[in-house]
Amino acid sequence: MSYADVNGLSMYYEEHGDAEVTADNPALVLLHGGFQGTENWAPLLPVLAAGRRVITADLQGHARTADVDRPIRVETLGDDVAALIKHLGLGRADVMGYSFGGGVALRCGIQHPDAVRKLVVVSFPFRLDGFYEDVRAQQRQMSPEAAAFMKETPMWELYERTAPRPQDFPTLVGKMSDWLQTPFDYSEEIRGIQVPTQLVFADADMYSMQHVCDFWALLGGGVRDAGWDGAGRPGAHQLAVLPGTTHYNIFMAPALAATADAFLSA
Repeated sequence: MSYADVNGLSMYYEEHGDAEVTADNPALVLLHGGFQGTENWAPLLPVLAAGRRVITADLQGHARTADVDRPIRVETLGDDVAALIKHLGLGRADVMGYSFGGGVALRCGIQHPDAVRKLVVVSFPFRLDGFYEDVRAQQRQMSPEAAAFMKETPMWELYERTAPRPQDFPTLVGKMSDWLQTPFDYSEEIRGIQVPTQLVFADADMYSMQHVCDFWALLGGGVRDAGWDGAGRPGAHQLAVLPGTTHYNIFMAPALAATADAFLSA
């Protein structure tokens, strides 16, 4: 097991693939969703780690990374990921995150463009009200007390099996609930993002297609015809909507690996 001491956090990480890391073939850092861990990326690793080095990391309070005395915020965790990239001597890495991890990846790209070459944000909103209202209603019911009702789920099974202190699960639920009740709107920062970014959503996601389109527009997409030569495209940014997927299975979809790999390899 490998741990990196970053920002007061002992962060668990794994390395996959044996390719040499160079400026032309950077490492890829994968960031899991809320209540997940590194092993949730297993279905995609054969594609993503073919020809490149892949780093999977457990975020604060998740799986094998023990919690510390601070709130869980994607901004802070974005700093952790940049510190991990520096700790491992990766130079500028590609960073890909799903759901909660997509928010961490986004903040890492915004806050540390010197550490990120390309960014893949999978199924994450740019504003808290991007979630459908029924999803927000469920999120508002989360609390430390709700942890007991989550013990019949795969999320608890993973946490119980991997966490250094399984008794901390209610604390994690409470901190994630607190994050989900904290308004955010990254519109202005996304408009000025310096890192080539690919947005990936499910065609039946937990956000409306209007929100997806609004996110794409912040990157300059969908506002004009690209022209026969593609000169009107929004720079190096891309949007992908994967058919036959939902928020809950997109992170394991073969189409996600193929879509991200094509963007990162271009």
